[in-house]
Amino acid sequence: MERIKSQHVVLFPFMTPSHINPFLALAHRLVRHHPALTVTLVNTRFHIQCIRSSSFPSSIRLRSLPFDPAAHGLHPDAENFATVPNRQKLTFLVASESLLPAFDQLIVDIAREDGRPPLCIVADFLLSWTADVAHRYEVFHSVFIPGGAYGMAVFVSLWTHLPHLKTRSDEFALSEFPDTTIHLSQLSRFMLLCDGTDPTSGFYQRLISHWKETNAMLVNTVDEMEATGLRMLRKLFLVPTWAIGPLLISSHSVASASQNRCIMEWLDSQQPASVLYVSFGSLCTITASQMMEVATGLEASEARFIWVIRPPSEFDSNEEFKAEWLPEKFEERMRERGTGVLVHGWAPQLEILSHTSTGAFLSHCGWNSVLESLSRGVPIVAWPLLADQPHNAKMMEEMGVCVEVARGSMESSKADRTDVERVIREVMCGGEKAKDMRRRAEAVGELMRAAWREGVGSSFKGLADFFRAAASMGDVPSLSID
Repeated sequence: MERIKSQHVVLFPFMTPSHINPFLALAHRLVRHHPALTVTLVNTRFHIQCIRSSSFPSSIRLRSLPFDPAAHGLHPDAENFATVPNRQKLTFLVASESLLPAFDQLIVDIAREDGRPPLCIVADFLLSWTADVAHRYEVFHSVFIPGGAYGMAVFVSLWTHLPHLKTRSDEFALSEFPDTTIHLSQLSRFMLLCDGTDPTSGFYQRLISHWKETNAMLVNTVDEMEATGLRMLRKLFLVPTWAIGPLLISSHSVASASQNRCIMEWLDSQQPASVLYVSFGSLCTITASQMMEVATGLEASEARFIWVIRPPSEFDSNEEFKAEWLPEKFEERMRERGTGVLVHGWAPQLEILSHTSTGAFLSHCGWNSVLESLSRGVPIVAWPLLADQPHNAKMMEEMGVCVEVARGSMESSKADRTDVERVIREVMCGGEKAKDMRRRAEAVGELMRAAWREGVGSSFKGLADFFRAAASMGDVPSLSID
């Protein structure tokens, strides 16, 4: 690593916390292990301001790019993808491509300041157009995938071929991976509405074509956990691909310190592995009818729980929560009995999952949540909603660390309160299946911890190999796929 000590690395995450956080974790690792390395993290003004207001190392440079959401028909303050209404998600994705000229100028400015271009650009997979900028200035480029390898490989194959349009069956194989079978219920409504000529298909086709121009791929996963998924990605893109996960960082709370303290104190009062943590992530939520089923099933299961709850998907995510979306006086009953805590908005997820009282996680199976849960040895009750989430859930079920309670997109997934109650009892009541899931989850957690062991861990070595390839620019070894 000596050759890269005086070099400059540019990190560019997509504009949403679930993508920014893994980049922040990567930045932390870079400056900790290589203090002479210059690391610049790029984003729009809103997110740069949020990062600056947190306890972020001053050794990491922050640069903002101008972004005008209103010019694209978005709300003037719409800089965070997580808070953009579902009907405008595609508009935001397409609008992100307008950052290209400003990013190009930023690379020119860095080259002028340093007297040479950066060593490498590491960009979010949703910003893969940055490969064009990198090649223009002969800079090594890597796509960074904040998600898992298997889920992303399936996602790419589906958007490339839209195989569900070529069959009348509810099940079909992937073109590049005939042994991988997908069920129609694992596809989101957005994909089901596409025919290959629509704007959504057009965006993903552009995205994937840019991926093919990158020099390398970095994935927020662990070699020992995702050997199959990594092989699939390498087959799709034929570039060096390294696992450098888990990259985890505790999100900074927008809630009060007193609320966070109350949550942790309540956990302190519970028995070991007795609490179910429920959250559908920062980008996803369920419908009002599904919310009612979850609440009813939770209460019937008699399990203790913490539920991070936001307005249903039919409503504005910033709207004040209404009691009518839950069974009558549900929150009051849970509070009086001491059996459940409802958190409106944000909760310290990693801290909750790290607590000995947390026994399982009812999750949408977004990859950050998967890594946070398994890194703490906490098994998962899966309710995947969209994108790579159903494929993440499938992989985890095959690993024996997860059981699925419902499946499908935000608009179409169905779950019965009886199923919710049954699955929660199965996972939380200490039977042999629950014990086996926890043992397996703890074993995966140990693999994750081992991946970053100094000098010997697979992710530690993967990142070192990546920098050797970047330093050799133009001499990256070709990859043979067996």
